[in-house]
Amino acid sequence: MTEYREKISLPVPEQYNGVRIDRFLAEEAENLTRSMAQKLCDSGMVEVDGKPVGKSYKLSTNEIVMACVPQLEELEISPENIPLDVVYEDASLLVVNKPKGMVVHPAPGNPNGTLVNALLWHCGESLSGINGVIRPGIVHRIDKDTSGLLIVAKNDKAHVGLAKQISEHSFTREYEAIVYYGFNQDEGTVDAPIGRHPKERKKQAINGSNARKAVTHYTVLGRYDGFTHMKLRLETGRTHQIRVHMAHIHHPVVGDPVYGPQKVIAETQGQCLHARKIGFVHPETGEYLEFVSDLPEYFTNFLAKLKSKE
Repeated sequence: MTEYREKISLPVPEQYNGVRIDRFLAEEAENLTRSMAQKLCDSGMVEVDGKPVGKSYKLSTNEIVMACVPQLEELEISPENIPLDVVYEDASLLVVNKPKGMVVHPAPGNPNGTLVNALLWHCGESLSGINGVIRPGIVHRIDKDTSGLLIVAKNDKAHVGLAKQISEHSFTREYEAIVYYGFNQDEGTVDAPIGRHPKERKKQAINGSNARKAVTHYTVLGRYDGFTHMKLRLETGRTHQIRVHMAHIHHPVVGDPVYGPQKVIAETQGQCLHARKIGFVHPETGEYLEFVSDLPEYFTNFLAKLKSKE
């Protein structure tokens, strides 16, 4: 018999007439993100007036929404004493500077040595449970071979507040990258939906399966022979978004073995992509916080090599 952490019963006020149920739950139920609300709907754990509904169901005024939130599974991931570069920390959250090569959370092929293993050692039980046992505290992710800043929530209230800012595009995420070829323009925007690649499960693609809106803004920081140093600001946060968008406009990220040229530049040991700046409103204090990470050695070395050829 399934045990529930929480059973929610909410009447639908007039302002939510015609609104999707996943959005309603994310905004009105405590400690629920929109993605979690969607998972509950997909699992048959959300009913309207006693009947199960899907995540895209549109509500009517005065309907009664009931949702059952299962108990969190017991955590089986082991804490590991892995050094963390903590840029900021308080009782609600922390910002870490993830090195290139570190996987964010355990997965087949990477059961340990991940950021989550390190966080469990560093924080103990003080991590939000919203994303389940595999991703405690993880509000957003960056790829294994992308370095840079990542925010982690220590409690569910902080997680929900931060996730809401991401969904509303008020969360600042700026990257720097080195990409192939030159740009005529100094800045621009890529607005192209991203979804699962139709044939290759580990890849994403423009207009792929279940594609969702994806927007990346870019600015040229430096031009070199055959390469460009870029600043990229995420408006949305889809999987592999920058890598897919840059490849889509024929400027793949240097060192990207998945979306770049077949002959990969090996010296960067993965894509030359760094999450340089992160900014957000603190979900407890309301204060705007912003952090900047220095470019790592692999990035500055490759940049120096390009400059030396000018």
